[in-house]
Amino acid sequence: MDSITSSQTKTAIQHISESVFVGLCRKLGTAELVSMKRDVMDISEIVRNQGKSSVGKSLMLSGSHKEGFRLEGSDVDFMLWPNDHHVIWELSQSQYFNTHRKTLILCDCSESPPGFTLLYLLSPSMDRDIQRVCVKMNNRHYISSSKHRQNFLSESSFNSTLHGPCASRTIGTHEFDNALCFISAFWPPPASSWIDRCHSWPQPHIVEDIVKNGCHFVAIGHKLGRHEDHEWRISFSLAEQKLVYTLSHCQFLTYGLLKLFLTEIINNGLNDDDKLMCSYHMKTAVFWVIQKNIISHWCPQNLLESFWVCFKLILKWVYEGVCPNFFIPENNMSLSKIHGEKQQQLFIRLYGLYEKGLAFLLHSPSIRSYIINVFHNPRLSICTDEHTLISETEFDGTLYYEILRNDTIQKLDIRSCTKYLHTINQMIGSPLLTQYQVLKLQKLTADVLQETAFILHMKTYTHKNKLRYKSDKISYHILKLAAKFGCITDMLYNTMYYYKKLRCMEALSIIEMIKVKLAQRYVMHWSFVDAERYTVCVWGQSWSTKIRQAVVGNIELHNEIHYINELIPEQQSALQNNKTTLFIPPFVLLYMLEILCYRHVDTIRAQTALDDLQILVHYDQRQFIPLCFRDISWQILGICQQVTGNLQAALYSYQQSLKQEQYHYIQTATQMRIMEICQLNASIS
Repeated sequence: MDSITSSQTKTAIQHISESVFVGLCRKLGTAELVSMKRDVMDISEIVRNQGKSSVGKSLMLSGSHKEGFRLEGSDVDFMLWPNDHHVIWELSQSQYFNTHRKTLILCDCSESPPGFTLLYLLSPSMDRDIQRVCVKMNNRHYISSSKHRQNFLSESSFNSTLHGPCASRTIGTHEFDNALCFISAFWPPPASSWIDRCHSWPQPHIVEDIVKNGCHFVAIGHKLGRHEDHEWRISFSLAEQKLVYTLSHCQFLTYGLLKLFLTEIINNGLNDDDKLMCSYHMKTAVFWVIQKNIISHWCPQNLLESFWVCFKLILKWVYEGVCPNFFIPENNMSLSKIHGEKQQQLFIRLYGLYEKGLAFLLHSPSIRSYIINVFHNPRLSICTDEHTLISETEFDGTLYYEILRNDTIQKLDIRSCTKYLHTINQMIGSPLLTQYQVLKLQKLTADVLQETAFILHMKTYTHKNKLRYKSDKISYHILKLAAKFGCITDMLYNTMYYYKKLRCMEALSIIEMIKVKLAQRYVMHWSFVDAERYTVCVWGQSWSTKIRQAVVGNIELHNEIHYINELIPEQQSALQNNKTTLFIPPFVLLYMLEILCYRHVDTIRAQTALDDLQILVHYDQRQFIPLCFRDISWQILGICQQVTGNLQAALYSYQQSLKQEQYHYIQTATQMRIMEICQLNASIS
């Protein structure tokens, strides 16, 4: 530490800190970018949970993704809990619930380590899954965490594995962790001391908000507990989110730097079993340092000093073998992994880094260049004004990505669609909404309206002509309305509906309109855009206007809703593996619909569209077809080749689809289509 605080190096360290601050803003986002990501995620979650059924499950995005990070390889964590089961800490709290409609669960911490508890049913649960995972002890029915995990895993998505209390599944470069848990509306008595510690941070109104929202319970016991297989860990995920939201941007970037330090230096090259420290240790260190007020002023100039203070605290924890949980300090988080020989090895490694001083950060690929730049040019002028670090186009691109990304809102029946629209309508005029949240609600409106139109068609398909005519008229009107709220390619839903109703000329008219819009040089397709033309052509427009005129998004097909007959086998195949959505690159679907509409009226134009689709799928360099969507793109090319009679080309395309990363789990449909072609070839020969 002497080398950090000496007068000879302090100015240089401050200069490097400013450079690292700039690098982290570009890597992790400026304060406005991070705030925007949180706003968009929060409003989606609110709409989803307010529109939920009282007997369904609530869902909360947690972990680093919810905190505002978008780091490569970071887990995307979801917590789900039943709305009709509530955990209480003492019997007197039962007065707040209608026990005829709610199942109450009582905590029993008497035989569990700090931070853990047993849960037993005060009244029988109507949920058969919960009934199956109960064990009887002392004439009480306890919910077994280990049985609960296994039961959840067996019902989770294809290829899921256990990861702590979660069912974990890897899709592309992301790992998705889903934890089925329980909720308590009451703050845990074991964490009551935390309230008394909050003198300077967080502020009283934040403490009050955290306490009134209670806690969760995740299905994993303490490795040294007497009832490890049946214990539940008290989870403060919601409280932690609220605390991270209160961090200044320099505090947030310090936390981010610690996360990069963990992944790029401490855990670099280690397998999962040898990774003794996790991101939660880094977050806990930041919380303790802030609450103890060790650093008086957090700013870009002392970013590395702040990091160093947190690093020293972590080093101390490893040396002592004691890492106190921020909410329940008696819960030593080092007991499970960091002890014995492994603890000694980790300390030796970390102390070796400590002796090198901040120079060890040169091993971090994410910030190495920002340190070297200052070494090579000590007089380099560094501007830490965040508004100059990200261009308007970069900001807009990130905003559109967050707005268009997949939501957890399930719109599978008219009733739920109506409920979501009512929820959005109630929220849209609120003065408390940010401009980003208003934009997200606009896109959600388009999504819900599109699903409503197709669901309405499915519900009235077998009805009499007069009723079906009225239903179709309503659906057409709904889709036209939806197109006014969504992005350019949302008009493809209208095209699918017209094609489904055999109104091909009207479908082709929309396709031509979409093509004209997509041909504009200022159109943004994810991160690909002519920044200069974008700035010139849409400068000064509202984001609501920009997203309608200049933004392209992927097409999401919910697999329980049939959009066009040609894709039903793919949807059914995906559903068999619990994949609820097909994501189709817009240009792929555009060409597919053009081919299907033209194939009986203009074979030349149909062949031209097929040629365009083939060139796109064969030669695209991830500009229009992300790597994870290549399975469905090759599949659609094969379908189009098959319906136009080119069986050999279709066979090749289906084989290519099987060779891609199986993001959509459509292999069953692919193999079925290959078998069809083989049978046709056999009959012809």
